Order: sequence, then structure tokens, then C-alpha cells
Amino acid sequence: MRVGLRVCVNTLQGALLGMPALLRLFDEYKIRASFFFATGADKSGRRIGRILQPWYRDLDIASRLYGIALPPPVIHRRAAEVMRATLAAGHETGILCHDRSRWLDEIAHADETWTRQELDRAIDAYTDVFGEKPTCMAAAGWQINPHLLALQQNKGFRFASDVRGRTIFYPRLQGVESNCPQISTTLPTLSELLGQGGEITNLNVHEYLYAESQHILPHGHVYACDAEMEGMSHLPLMEKLIVMWKGMQGGIQPLGQLIEEKDLPLLPIHQVGWAQEQSGDIYYATQSVELKGSAEG
Repeated sequence: MRVGLRVCVNTLQGALLGMPALLRLFDEYKIRASFFFATGADKSGRRIGRILQPWYRDLDIASRLYGIALPPPVIHRRAAEVMRATLAAGHETGILCHDRSRWLDEIAHADETWTRQELDRAIDAYTDVFGEKPTCMAAAGWQINPHLLALQQNKGFRFASDVRGRTIFYPRLQGVESNCPQISTTLPTLSELLGQGGEITNLNVHEYLYAESQHILPHGHVYACDAEMEGMSHLPLMEKLIVMWKGMQGGIQPLGQLIEEKDLPLLPIHQVGWAQEQSGDIYYATQSVELKGSAEG
């Protein structure tokens, strides 16, 4: 069973500190991953106590003040060098969103114009850094709308990783169908497992994640991590996971590699629904029922 690594870079601190630490770790173990960047203004301070930011306590004081007491820095301008270093090291790169705070607050109910403008801002910022447009995306917080699915198809994205689920599939949401494959995040996040409490602690959470990854799925597993968490305070835990996963058949791969050997026209089409996060405070886009056998059928 192989594991695809979906690394989200959400903040300037994550880009400047967490991402280089992960690059060094990945280089040491000779693995490749997929990195997805928030490109716009870092407004971490505006999300004090907000959901979908479990690593807030790991940010420095300046980051906690961005957008409230300090002007928000623009991530792709301040972190362009390390972003390019990620691609130069052989990793897959794509976009997460532009303004992460706005995305999390508004995307689920946004109209086509708002969605297109935010997506274009992220694409333009990425292009400024890399000199070419992105070909993949992982929506921040697994927050999407049907307009996003249509835009991903129209812009020719090779794949997206916007939903939680169990397989790779073509999505349909509110009557909108896309031929951009969705690579589902299959494993729980570190913060979700630690949030359960009980027997799961910082000392053994990697064992629970490894056990989850042993469940057989058609296309392998996908683990979503954050540069601000696994790249900073939980870097030793990330190393433990890498050691365990490298020993599995298939090992660790970037997400794009998960679809390289697939007959894409034969992928099934699934409805996208919404599942409640364990706290009950938020909903994630989630793979739901299969609608028909395949896009070809």
C-alpha cells in the first residue's frame, strides 16, 4: 500500500521555516511529495480561535498579529526562493488558494465570479514565482463549490485534491461534473487524531496513523500534512511516519504519481457531499455515492 503526501503551506512562517525543514527531511530519506501553496496575504491573526487552523499555537507572535496589528505579508513575494527550491528538489507543486482566510470563510457559498477571481489570483501568483501555470490544486480546508470544479476542468488541471474520501474519481457537485480527477485525502490528520484524546498522544499518534494506512484501498492512501505542523513542532513525528511508510510496498509518492498508471476514462464518477468534522463545527467536501461506473460509461 502506497501513501501520497499532500503538503499544505498555509502561512509565511510555514513557507520560510516549516517547508525548508520538510525539504531537508524528504531529501534525507529520498522521497518526493506534493506541495500546495497559499500565495496571497497571510492574515493568520484574523483566525485566532478559528477552525481549520489547528497549528495556530505553533506560530510566532508576528504571525499571530498579521492582519490585525501588523500588515499581512504576501506569501509568494516573501517566499518565492524557497517555493522555487521545492520544485528544484524534484517535488510536485501546485496551489492551495490565494487569500486563505477569505477562502475558508467564503468559498462554500461564493458565486462563479468570486471563485474565478480568487483562483486566477492564485494562478497568477504561482506563475510569477515559477514562470509557468500550476497544473494541480488542493483546496484549503477541503472547502469547495461547484464553480471551482468547472474552473479546474476549464483550466486543464491535471488533478485536484479537494475532498476527503477513499478513492480517485471524477466529481459531481450540485449538478456540475468535472473531468479533473479528484485524489481524495484518505487518512485522518494529525490534529484530528490528537483531538480525540484518550489513548492517542504525541508519543504514539504515528502508530495510529500507520495502522490506518494499512487498510487496503484501490489507489493507495493520501496523507495531508501542514508545513506549520509536521514541518515545525511535529517534525520528529513526521520522520517516524516516513520511516514506517517507506517500508511499505509502493512507499511514499507525490499525488500525481498515484494517477500515472490509471486508465483515467475508466475512473468512476462520484457525488461530492459534505461530512461533519469530529468537533461538529465545520464540514468538509467528501466523496459520496457513485453515480455511474465511469466517465467513459
